[in-house]
Amino acid sequence: MKTKKYFLTSIFTLAMFLLMLPMQAFAADSIGADVPTPTGWYALLTILPLIVILVLLFMKVDMIAAGLVGGVMAMIIGGISLTEANQAFLDSIPGMLSITVPIINSAVAMAVFKSGGYTSALTLVRRGIKGRVEIFAAFIVLLQAAATYMSGIGGGSAMVIAPLAMAALGAIPEVIAAMSIVSAVSFTTSPASLESGIVSKLSGIPVADYVAEMRLFTLGFVILGVAIAFWGAKRRKALFVGEESSEFAGMNNKQLFKMTIPAIFLLGSVILGPIINKAIHYSLFTPLVYTMLTVFLIFLCTKFTLNKSLEAMVDGSTYILTRLFSVGIFLAFINMIGQTGAFAAISNVASQAPTAIVVPVAVLAGILVGIPAGAYVGSILTLVLPIAVTLGFSPIAFGFVAMGVGLGSQLSFVNITMQALSSGFQIPILQVVKGNAKWVGLSMAILLVLSLIFG
Repeated sequence: MKTKKYFLTSIFTLAMFLLMLPMQAFAADSIGADVPTPTGWYALLTILPLIVILVLLFMKVDMIAAGLVGGVMAMIIGGISLTEANQAFLDSIPGMLSITVPIINSAVAMAVFKSGGYTSALTLVRRGIKGRVEIFAAFIVLLQAAATYMSGIGGGSAMVIAPLAMAALGAIPEVIAAMSIVSAVSFTTSPASLESGIVSKLSGIPVADYVAEMRLFTLGFVILGVAIAFWGAKRRKALFVGEESSEFAGMNNKQLFKMTIPAIFLLGSVILGPIINKAIHYSLFTPLVYTMLTVFLIFLCTKFTLNKSLEAMVDGSTYILTRLFSVGIFLAFINMIGQTGAFAAISNVASQAPTAIVVPVAVLAGILVGIPAGAYVGSILTLVLPIAVTLGFSPIAFGFVAMGVGLGSQLSFVNITMQALSSGFQIPILQVVKGNAKWVGLSMAILLVLSLIFG
């Protein structure tokens, strides 16, 4: 612990010293800016900060500390002035915090969580399936997907749903793996997630357009996850191992269904809202409308007062706002690296590869980086996606790369969703990783094939 503390202190001291050095300007505004493509040894030099950042992330160094080291190296290599670096810092944070729709969707989904909407849904389904445990297992995975898609937070969803699944079914490996798969594809393509916001910010593709392009692929992987959970529970002849939650045991089915109405409405608004708006040629299901209606439904259908419903929504924004702030700082350092021409150099090499395999190679790179550094899916995307920007990837190709990083993170010991599953199912995280290996690996293989066909 002391060694790590001294290491980080040394990095910070060195960084502050280097920042005081006089430097010449090397202009460019952002990752996507038009910068000269470096060649020869200088091209290799510009990539060095990226390598250092990745190594530090693999060592579990905080992403901001890793970004600072890489940013300072980029300033020295590219001759970026302290004034320009400061401007990049000030521009990046509000840029990330301006991704308002994901923030709103995540906040209202967390309010639905807190009001008990998902727990009541599980209780209601358990009563209705009459002992068909495999159906309950499939529904748990479907609920994990829906909750993650609405909130954009895989770990937060798993923290609520995994203990409920454990109490009812025990630790079924296929159910755990399926929850990991649907979490990864949901939070990387959700209209409420940090990851979708980053894709939108870096690529210039509106969040709504990106989400719409990826919806069928997300649904396909969710169906795969549901099928894996159903098959696993049936194959193992699983039985219910616990009773209903004491909080909901005394409620009748009508009361339980009433509590699930806010969750049903929010999910319908997020998924079907854009389709309805297009059909009626009027923007009826807007974030303002479905946010206020969902909060009002929480007040009407649950034990929450109106004040508590609104407080739950505001409190629910904390998770995504703090992470957007962190990624905004990290992105400032990545922008500095972009100003040296590092991403232009990498894309120049990548462009020499046959067109058919460029997207699968980028997806594979995302998977491989996601496995050791899965705690920082958002920051990994800021490292990988600029290359896709310079290569002119389509929205679907961007989505495949994001999914690749997400799936890679589901084999990572440091990923939040993995830690939530380990805690919720009361098993070592090593056991979660081992159980995920086959099924997440299968999903990765399918993703690579899809990226070859549709990328």
